[in-house]
Amino acid sequence: MTPWRGLINSSYRRFLPLAAETAAVTLHEGNTPLLHSAYLSQVTGGNVWLKVEGANPTGSFKDRGMTVAITQAAADGAELVICASTGNTSASAAAYAARAGIAAAVLIPESGVAKGKLGQAVRYGARVVEVTGTFDDCLRIARDLAANHPVALVNSVGNELRLSGQRTVAYEIVDTLGAAPDIHCLPVGNGGNITATWQGYRTYAASSARDLSAAAPTFSPAPASSPAPTAASAGAEAASAIAEAASAGAEAASAAPLPQALPRIWGFQAAGAAPFVSGEAVARPQTEASAIRVGRPATWAPALAARDESGGLIGAVTDEEIFEAYGLIARHDGVFAEPASAAGVAGLLKQHRAGAVPPGARIVVTLSGNGLKDPDASLRDGLDTAHTGPTTKEVAVVLLAR
Repeated sequence: MTPWRGLINSSYRRFLPLAAETAAVTLHEGNTPLLHSAYLSQVTGGNVWLKVEGANPTGSFKDRGMTVAITQAAADGAELVICASTGNTSASAAAYAARAGIAAAVLIPESGVAKGKLGQAVRYGARVVEVTGTFDDCLRIARDLAANHPVALVNSVGNELRLSGQRTVAYEIVDTLGAAPDIHCLPVGNGGNITATWQGYRTYAASSARDLSAAAPTFSPAPASSPAPTAASAGAEAASAIAEAASAGAEAASAAPLPQALPRIWGFQAAGAAPFVSGEAVARPQTEASAIRVGRPATWAPALAARDESGGLIGAVTDEEIFEAYGLIARHDGVFAEPASAAGVAGLLKQHRAGAVPPGARIVVTLSGNGLKDPDASLRDGLDTAHTGPTTKEVAVVLLAR
C-alpha cells in the first residue's frame, strides 16, 4: 500500500496551479475520513455521510488550501506570510509557514477566537496581532499590508492557490463514493469553502468527461440530459487556471455523458451572522460559532453565482440548533467537531423538518473543524460529573444510580 504523502504529492496535483518542479510544503493533509452516519440516516431518511475535515493536520479544512499557498510562497522566496482569521486559518498558516521556515503574522479579532486555535498559532511561532474590531476589519488590514509591503497574503479571498487546494475535498468524496452525492451540506462563513467545494465537483466532472471522451473518440453520445442541480453558499474568485479548466470542461460535458451528476450544495450560516440570507452585510455579527462569525463576506458575488448555478440554498440556523447538532454527532457518531462545523448538520436537520430532504438521497455533510479547537464550547452547559469516595463499592453505587 502506497503511503499517503499529502495533496500535492497525490494524483490531485494535476488540478493544482503549481509548476512541476515546485517542492511541496506538506503535513500530509487531505485523505480525511468519510464516515457513514447511521443516526442521521435514520433521522432524515437519507443516506448520510460525514466528511471529517477535523482530521487534517491542524484540525480543519484550511490545510487543503494552505499547503498549496505556502508551497508557492516558499517557491517565490517569501520571507513573511500574513492572514486575517477567526482562528482556523491562523493555525493552518502558522503551521505550514513553520514547516517551510517562513515567518507568519496573523490578525485576529480581539476576544473573538477560540482558545484552542489561538494556542495553535502561538505555539507554531506566529506573530499574533489582536485587532479591536471584527474579522472584516482584520481582512481589510491584511489586504492593505499585502498590497503595500513585501508580505504574501494567504487568505482564500481571490487566492487561486488556496481555492485549488480546497476543491480537492470534492475529488476525494467522488473517488470514495464512486459518484457525487445528491446533496452536500456545509457551514458558511466568508464563503470560500462552499465555492471551492462546488467548483471542485464541477472541475472533477468536467475532467472525467474529457477523459471519457479521449478514451472513446469515435463515440457520439446524446447531449447530457439534465442540468446540474445546485450549490447553496458563498464562493471564491472564479477567474483562475482551474476555473478555466472547469469552464473548458463544460464543452466536453456537452459532447460526452457525465460519469456523475453534480450535487445540490446546501450552505448554512449562523442566524446572527447570515449576510447571504438577509441579502445585506451584518455590521456586528453575533454567534457562538466563532469560525463562521463573518458579517461582510469578501466572496459575495461568487457565492451567489455558486448558489444560482447549482440550484442550492443558503439558509440560517440558530446557535441553539447548532449546539444541538454539535452534541448529537458527538453522542451518536463519536465525532467531536467544533460548533461551526455542526452548522451543516443543523441545517440538514432543519431541512428534514421542513420536508425538503428526498427519501434515500445520498448526502455528505462537511465537518470543517475539530472539536478540540474550541474546548470551552463543550462545557457551555456546565460539567455534569458525579463525585464519590475512593472505593469500588462507592463508584459502583454511583454508576448504577445513573
